[in-house]
Amino acid sequence: MRFDDVSFAYPDTESRPILKNISFEARKSETIAIVGPPGSGKSTIAHLIPRFYDVASGVVTLDGQDIREVTLATLRRAVAVVQQDAFVFTTTIENNIAYGDPWANAQRIERASESAQLHDYILRLPAGYKTVVRERGLSLSGGQRQRLAIARTMMLRPSVIIFDDSTAAIDAATEQRVRSAMRLFAKDRVTIIIGHRLSSLMHADAILFIENGEIVERGTHEDLLAKGGRYKALYNLQVRAFDDMQPNQEG
Repeated sequence: MRFDDVSFAYPDTESRPILKNISFEARKSETIAIVGPPGSGKSTIAHLIPRFYDVASGVVTLDGQDIREVTLATLRRAVAVVQQDAFVFTTTIENNIAYGDPWANAQRIERASESAQLHDYILRLPAGYKTVVRERGLSLSGGQRQRLAIARTMMLRPSVIIFDDSTAAIDAATEQRVRSAMRLFAKDRVTIIIGHRLSSLMHADAILFIENGEIVERGTHEDLLAKGGRYKALYNLQVRAFDDMQPNQEG
């Protein structure tokens, strides 16, 4: 997947571009992380890949083909976006997970749930996978809804999977287990992670720091720390915040 000099502005803000000259590429099995302040254009990048919007200039390609030259149905089978606010239907958990593949067998559904760290929770429910959840998932916590969305996406087997701040409601320990379980799943796919919690993306093959719609820093976690720029400042801020929350061990 490649972004080649991509710029974009929403129709009502054409005088103020959201993205400016964005270029990067990701190959199968690679993970690209995107981080930056709110409003910097991170989610807009995610929305351009499945063509929720079309680029204003430049081109986005998959396997060398302009994504505007393929049908939306074909593109959206290849690209899956896991968003922060996952929609849950009033039906069983089993049906919610298998929404994109209603004929999937129970074994596939359970494997996806295990990878999303949701299986054990489901087994504790009185009706297990047959448990009916309320509209919009009001009977589930935010983290459980996000894990359900991850399991649902894994059922689709996309070529490109995009996590758009989709683990924000999941505690850090569970998130690490989800990431570990998904490494095998991501082996033949491009993975894009958009987030604010650096612990969830520091393992990426490349990290892009976006500010005011432009890539201002790029590199691995170690590269960016060594540069001592915006990423390092954000990392130090989060490390300090974590340290401040730890109980005082003295005395």
